[in-house]
Amino acid sequence: MTSATSPRPRPTALRPPRLIATDLDGTLLRDDKTVSDRTVAALAAAEAAGIEVFFVTGRQARWMGVVSDHVHGHGLAICANGAAVVDLHAGGELLEVRPLERDAALHVVRALRREAPGTAFAVELTTGFHHEPDYLPFFLDPGATVAPVEKLLHEEEPGHGAPILKMLAHHDDLTPDGFLALARAAAGARADITRSSSTALLEISGLGVSKASTLALCCAERGISADEVVAFGDMPNDIEMLSWAGRSYAMGNAHPDVLAAASGRTVANNEDGVALVIEDILASH
Repeated sequence: MTSATSPRPRPTALRPPRLIATDLDGTLLRDDKTVSDRTVAALAAAEAAGIEVFFVTGRQARWMGVVSDHVHGHGLAICANGAAVVDLHAGGELLEVRPLERDAALHVVRALRREAPGTAFAVELTTGFHHEPDYLPFFLDPGATVAPVEKLLHEEEPGHGAPILKMLAHHDDLTPDGFLALARAAAGARADITRSSSTALLEISGLGVSKASTLALCCAERGISADEVVAFGDMPNDIEMLSWAGRSYAMGNAHPDVLAAASGRTVANNEDGVALVIEDILASH
Protein backbone atom coordinates (compact mmCIF):
# COMPACT_ATOMS: atom_id res chain seq x y z
CA MET A 1 0.00 0.00 0.00
CA THR A 2 2.25 2.75 -1.26
CA SER A 3 0.02 5.59 -2.43
CA ALA A 4 -3.41 7.05 -1.88
CA THR A 5 -6.14 6.14 -4.33
CA SER A 6 -9.05 8.45 -5.02
CA PRO A 7 -12.23 6.40 -4.86
CA ARG A 8 -13.90 6.09 -8.25
CA PRO A 9 -17.54 6.84 -8.93
CA ARG A 10 -19.91 3.93 -8.51
CA PRO A 11 -19.91 1.84 -11.70
CA THR A 12 -23.08 1.13 -13.60
CA ALA A 13 -22.38 -2.56 -14.33
CA LEU A 14 -22.05 -4.90 -11.38
CA ARG A 15 -20.14 -8.16 -11.09
CA PRO A 16 -20.68 -10.96 -8.58
CA PRO A 17 -19.39 -9.70 -5.22
CA ARG A 18 -15.89 -10.62 -4.10
CA LEU A 19 -15.72 -8.46 -0.98
CA ILE A 20 -18.15 -7.26 1.69
CA ALA A 21 -17.14 -4.09 3.57
CA THR A 22 -19.16 -3.36 6.68
CA ASP A 23 -19.13 -0.70 9.34
CA LEU A 24 -19.52 -1.94 12.92
CA ASP A 25 -21.35 0.37 15.35
CA GLY A 26 -24.92 0.97 14.25
CA THR A 27 -24.44 -1.41 11.32
CA LEU A 28 -23.08 -4.91 11.99
CA LEU A 29 -23.29 -4.60 15.77
CA ARG A 30 -26.56 -4.41 17.63
CA ASP A 31 -27.05 -1.50 19.99
CA ASP A 32 -25.78 -3.65 22.87
CA LYS A 33 -22.49 -4.08 20.91
CA THR A 34 -23.04 -7.78 20.24
CA VAL A 35 -23.04 -9.69 16.95
CA SER A 36 -26.13 -11.82 16.55
CA ASP A 37 -25.90 -15.55 15.82
CA ARG A 38 -27.60 -14.90 12.49
CA THR A 39 -24.97 -12.34 11.53
CA VAL A 40 -22.11 -14.60 12.63
CA ALA A 41 -23.53 -17.36 10.43
CA ALA A 42 -23.96 -15.01 7.45
CA LEU A 43 -20.36 -13.76 7.69
CA ALA A 44 -19.04 -17.32 7.86
CA ALA A 45 -21.19 -18.35 4.90
CA ALA A 46 -19.90 -15.43 2.82
CA GLU A 47 -16.29 -16.38 3.54
CA ALA A 48 -17.05 -20.03 2.73
CA ALA A 49 -18.45 -18.86 -0.60
CA GLY A 50 -15.19 -17.08 -1.40
CA ILE A 51 -16.33 -13.55 -0.53
CA GLU A 52 -13.88 -11.69 1.71
CA VAL A 53 -15.33 -9.72 4.62
CA PHE A 54 -13.65 -6.51 5.76
CA PHE A 55 -14.66 -4.68 8.91
CA VAL A 56 -14.25 -0.97 8.15
CA THR A 57 -14.71 1.16 11.24
CA GLY A 58 -13.89 4.32 13.11
CA ARG A 59 -12.86 2.18 16.08
CA GLN A 60 -9.27 1.74 17.13
CA ALA A 61 -7.59 -1.67 17.01
CA ARG A 62 -7.83 -2.11 20.78
CA TRP A 63 -11.63 -1.84 20.58
CA MET A 64 -12.01 -4.63 17.99
CA GLY A 65 -12.55 -7.49 20.45
CA VAL A 66 -16.27 -7.36 19.72
CA VAL A 67 -15.64 -8.84 16.24
CA SER A 68 -12.11 -10.25 16.23
CA ASP A 69 -13.43 -13.82 16.49
CA HIS A 70 -15.50 -13.33 13.34
CA VAL A 71 -12.72 -12.39 10.93
CA HIS A 72 -11.86 -15.48 8.96
CA GLY A 73 -9.11 -16.13 6.41
CA HIS A 74 -7.29 -12.82 5.98
CA GLY A 75 -7.77 -11.39 9.48
CA LEU A 76 -7.62 -7.79 8.29
CA ALA A 77 -9.70 -4.80 9.33
CA ILE A 78 -9.62 -1.11 8.45
CA CYS A 79 -9.68 0.99 11.61
CA ALA A 80 -9.70 4.67 12.62
CA ASN A 81 -11.72 5.68 9.54
CA GLY A 82 -9.03 4.42 7.18
CA ALA A 83 -5.93 5.54 9.08
CA ALA A 84 -4.86 1.98 9.92
CA VAL A 85 -5.00 -1.49 8.41
CA VAL A 86 -4.94 -3.98 11.27
CA ASP A 87 -4.26 -7.71 11.53
CA LEU A 88 -6.78 -9.00 14.05
CA HIS A 89 -5.20 -12.45 13.97
CA ALA A 90 -2.01 -10.86 15.33
CA GLY A 91 -3.63 -9.09 18.26
CA GLY A 92 -4.41 -5.87 16.42
CA GLU A 93 -0.97 -5.33 14.87
CA LEU A 94 -0.86 -2.20 12.70
CA LEU A 95 0.16 -3.24 9.18
CA GLU A 96 -0.33 0.12 7.46
CA VAL A 97 -0.72 3.63 8.87
CA ARG A 98 -1.96 6.71 7.00
CA PRO A 99 -1.32 9.44 9.56
CA LEU A 100 -2.62 12.93 10.19
CA GLU A 101 0.40 15.24 9.96
CA ARG A 102 1.04 17.42 13.00
CA ASP A 103 1.04 20.73 11.14
CA ALA A 104 -2.37 19.88 9.68
CA ALA A 105 -3.64 18.86 13.11
CA LEU A 106 -2.47 22.13 14.63
CA HIS A 107 -4.12 24.05 11.79
CA VAL A 108 -7.43 22.36 12.60
CA VAL A 109 -6.99 23.10 16.31
CA ARG A 110 -6.38 26.78 15.66
CA ALA A 111 -9.31 27.02 13.25
CA LEU A 112 -11.75 25.38 15.66
CA ARG A 113 -10.51 27.37 18.64
CA ARG A 114 -11.28 30.48 16.58
CA GLU A 115 -14.59 29.41 15.00
CA ALA A 116 -16.00 27.21 17.79
CA PRO A 117 -14.72 28.36 21.19
CA GLY A 118 -15.17 25.67 23.81
CA THR A 119 -14.03 22.82 21.56
CA ALA A 120 -12.19 20.09 23.48
CA PHE A 121 -9.69 17.82 21.73
CA ALA A 122 -8.28 14.33 22.00
CA VAL A 123 -5.52 12.63 20.03
CA GLU A 124 -5.27 8.97 19.04
CA LEU A 125 -1.63 8.08 18.42
CA THR A 126 -0.31 4.71 17.34
CA THR A 127 0.90 4.42 20.94
CA GLY A 128 -2.38 5.28 22.66
CA PHE A 129 -5.10 7.79 23.42
CA HIS A 130 -4.60 11.21 25.09
CA HIS A 131 -6.97 14.12 25.72
CA GLU A 132 -7.52 17.60 27.07
CA PRO A 133 -8.95 18.11 30.58
CA ASP A 134 -12.38 19.16 29.25
CA TYR A 135 -12.67 16.20 26.87
CA LEU A 136 -14.65 13.32 28.36
CA PRO A 137 -13.51 10.05 26.76
CA PHE A 138 -15.97 7.26 26.06
CA PHE A 139 -13.52 4.63 27.31
CA LEU A 140 -11.37 5.29 30.35
CA ASP A 141 -7.71 4.82 29.48
CA PRO A 142 -5.44 4.72 32.54
CA GLY A 143 -2.43 5.40 30.32
CA ALA A 144 -3.80 8.61 28.85
CA THR A 145 -1.90 11.87 29.15
CA VAL A 146 -4.25 14.75 30.04
CA ALA A 147 -2.95 18.08 28.73
CA PRO A 148 -3.70 20.87 26.23
CA VAL A 149 -3.79 19.46 22.72
CA GLU A 150 -0.84 21.60 21.65
CA LYS A 151 1.26 19.72 24.21
CA LEU A 152 -0.17 16.37 23.13
CA LEU A 153 0.86 17.13 19.55
CA HIS A 154 4.34 18.39 20.43
CA GLU A 155 7.39 16.48 19.20
CA GLU A 156 10.78 16.77 20.88
CA GLU A 157 12.32 16.33 17.44
CA PRO A 158 10.34 16.95 14.24
CA GLY A 159 9.33 13.68 12.63
CA HIS A 160 10.12 11.55 15.68
CA GLY A 161 6.74 11.56 17.42
CA ALA A 162 4.32 8.65 17.26
CA PRO A 163 2.06 8.90 14.18
CA ILE A 164 -1.39 10.41 14.69
CA LEU A 165 -4.18 8.07 13.63
CA LYS A 166 -6.85 10.68 14.19
CA MET A 167 -7.77 13.67 16.29
CA LEU A 168 -11.16 14.10 17.94
CA ALA A 169 -12.99 17.35 18.67
CA HIS A 170 -16.05 17.67 20.90
CA HIS A 171 -18.39 20.59 21.55
CA ASP A 172 -21.06 20.69 24.24
CA ASP A 173 -23.35 23.25 22.62
CA LEU A 174 -23.32 22.74 18.85
CA THR A 175 -25.46 20.24 16.96
CA PRO A 176 -23.59 17.29 15.44
CA ASP A 177 -24.26 18.24 11.82
CA GLY A 178 -23.78 21.94 12.53
CA PHE A 179 -20.37 21.30 14.10
CA LEU A 180 -19.36 19.12 11.16
CA ALA A 181 -20.35 21.77 8.60
CA LEU A 182 -18.54 24.50 10.57
CA ALA A 183 -15.35 22.44 10.88
CA ARG A 184 -15.28 21.46 7.22
CA ALA A 185 -15.70 25.09 6.19
CA ALA A 186 -12.99 26.24 8.60
CA ALA A 187 -10.37 23.51 8.10
CA GLY A 188 -11.52 20.99 5.51
CA ALA A 189 -8.76 22.01 3.11
CA ARG A 190 -6.13 20.55 5.46
CA ALA A 191 -7.75 17.39 6.82
CA ASP A 192 -10.63 14.97 6.32
CA ILE A 193 -13.31 15.71 8.91
CA THR A 194 -16.28 13.46 9.59
CA ARG A 195 -18.42 12.10 12.39
CA SER A 196 -20.00 8.84 13.55
CA SER A 197 -21.37 9.77 16.97
CA SER A 198 -24.85 10.97 17.89
CA THR A 199 -23.14 13.83 19.76
CA ALA A 200 -21.12 16.78 18.44
CA LEU A 201 -17.94 14.70 18.20
CA LEU A 202 -15.78 15.09 15.11
CA GLU A 203 -13.15 12.66 13.81
CA ILE A 204 -10.24 14.29 12.00
CA SER A 205 -7.93 12.32 9.69
CA GLY A 206 -5.19 13.07 7.21
CA LEU A 207 -6.32 14.79 4.04
CA GLY A 208 -7.58 12.12 1.64
CA VAL A 209 -7.77 9.46 4.36
CA SER A 210 -11.18 7.85 4.65
CA LYS A 211 -12.78 4.46 4.88
CA ALA A 212 -13.29 4.62 1.12
CA SER A 213 -9.74 5.52 0.11
CA THR A 214 -8.12 2.85 2.29
CA LEU A 215 -10.65 0.25 1.20
CA ALA A 216 -9.88 1.15 -2.42
CA LEU A 217 -6.18 0.55 -1.76
CA CYS A 218 -6.85 -2.82 -0.10
CA CYS A 219 -9.09 -3.85 -2.98
CA ALA A 220 -6.55 -2.77 -5.58
CA GLU A 221 -3.92 -4.98 -3.91
CA ARG A 222 -6.31 -7.92 -4.36
CA GLY A 223 -7.36 -7.11 -7.91
CA ILE A 224 -10.90 -6.37 -6.71
CA SER A 225 -12.80 -3.59 -8.45
CA ALA A 226 -15.40 -1.29 -6.91
CA ASP A 227 -18.20 -3.08 -8.75
CA GLU A 228 -17.25 -6.30 -6.92
CA VAL A 229 -17.73 -4.69 -3.49
CA VAL A 230 -20.85 -4.61 -1.32
CA ALA A 231 -20.72 -2.03 1.50
CA PHE A 232 -22.85 -1.30 4.57
CA GLY A 233 -23.01 1.76 6.83
CA ASP A 234 -25.14 4.12 8.87
CA MET A 235 -23.30 7.39 9.62
CA PRO A 236 -21.57 10.24 7.75
CA ASN A 237 -18.14 8.59 8.05
CA ASP A 238 -19.52 5.80 5.81
CA ILE A 239 -20.76 8.03 2.98
CA GLU A 240 -17.62 7.95 0.80
CA MET A 241 -17.38 4.16 1.12
CA LEU A 242 -21.04 3.69 0.24
CA SER A 243 -20.71 6.03 -2.74
CA TRP A 244 -17.63 4.17 -4.01
CA ALA A 245 -18.83 0.57 -3.73
CA GLY A 246 -20.72 -0.99 -6.60
CA ARG A 247 -23.53 -1.99 -4.25
CA SER A 248 -24.12 -0.27 -0.95
CA TYR A 249 -26.77 -0.45 1.74
CA ALA A 250 -27.79 2.11 4.32
CA MET A 251 -29.17 0.64 7.50
CA GLY A 252 -32.77 1.33 8.42
CA ASN A 253 -31.44 3.40 11.33
CA ALA A 254 -29.04 5.41 9.12
CA HIS A 255 -28.43 9.15 9.02
CA PRO A 256 -30.47 10.85 6.22
CA ASP A 257 -27.31 11.71 4.24
CA VAL A 258 -26.30 8.05 4.33
CA LEU A 259 -29.68 6.99 3.01
CA ALA A 260 -29.18 9.39 0.11
CA ALA A 261 -25.65 8.12 -0.66
CA ALA A 262 -26.32 4.38 -0.69
CA SER A 263 -27.64 2.49 -3.68
CA GLY A 264 -29.91 0.37 -1.49
CA ARG A 265 -31.42 0.12 1.95
CA THR A 266 -31.76 -2.69 4.46
CA VAL A 267 -33.41 -2.99 7.86
CA ALA A 268 -31.89 -1.64 11.07
CA ASN A 269 -28.85 -3.00 12.86
CA ASN A 270 -30.99 -4.50 15.63
CA GLU A 271 -32.91 -6.44 12.97
CA ASP A 272 -29.81 -8.04 11.38
CA GLY A 273 -29.87 -5.84 8.30
CA VAL A 274 -26.39 -6.86 7.15
CA ALA A 275 -27.13 -10.58 7.52
CA LEU A 276 -30.37 -10.19 5.55
CA VAL A 277 -28.55 -8.78 2.52
CA ILE A 278 -25.71 -11.33 2.70
CA GLU A 279 -28.25 -14.16 2.80
CA ASP A 280 -29.96 -12.73 -0.29
CA ILE A 281 -26.64 -12.38 -2.11
CA LEU A 282 -25.65 -15.97 -1.37
CA ALA A 283 -29.06 -17.27 -2.37
CA SER A 284 -28.80 -15.56 -5.76
CA HIS A 285 -25.35 -16.90 -6.68
